[in-house]
Amino acid sequence: MNLCDHPLVGKLISLGLERGDFVVAGSGPLLAHGLRSSVGDLDVVARGAAWKRATELADPVPAPSGYGLMVLLFDGGLEIFDRWLPGTPGPDELIEGAEWIQGLPFCPLREVLEWKRTALRRKDLKDILLIQKHLDGEVLDHD
Repeated sequence: MNLCDHPLVGKLISLGLERGDFVVAGSGPLLAHGLRSSVGDLDVVARGAAWKRATELADPVPAPSGYGLMVLLFDGGLEIFDRWLPGTPGPDELIEGAEWIQGLPFCPLREVLEWKRTALRRKDLKDILLIQKHLDGEVLDHD
C-alpha cells in the first residue's frame, strides 16, 4: 500500500511539516506496517519548526491526557502534540528514534506495543494482538 494514498497521510503531507521535526505515533505505525487499513486519526508528535507550523494553523489546546498541548486539524483527523503520553520519552527521543517508512517517520512498533499495553484501553486490545503477532513473525523470519 502506498501510504500517500491514505487520506489522513495525504493531509499530513499537505502541511509541509519539517520531516526531521515530527513522528507519527498512536495507531499510525500500524497503518504504515499494513496491520490496519484504516485509522480514525493520525497522532503526530512535533517539535521545532513542525510544532511552530502546526500552531500557525490552529491554536493549541490541552491534550486529553492532561500532558502537554495539541493542535487539532482537519476536524480532528490530525492531532499534533508537543509531547506524547505521560511516562513516554520526550519529543526529541521519539523523533530521533523514528522508523522511516515510505519517507515518513513513524514510532517503532515495539514502542507502540508498550504504550498500548500500559494504557490497556478496550480499543487497544486488538492492536496489541496485531502488533505482537507481527513482531513474533519478524523473530521467526530471522531465524
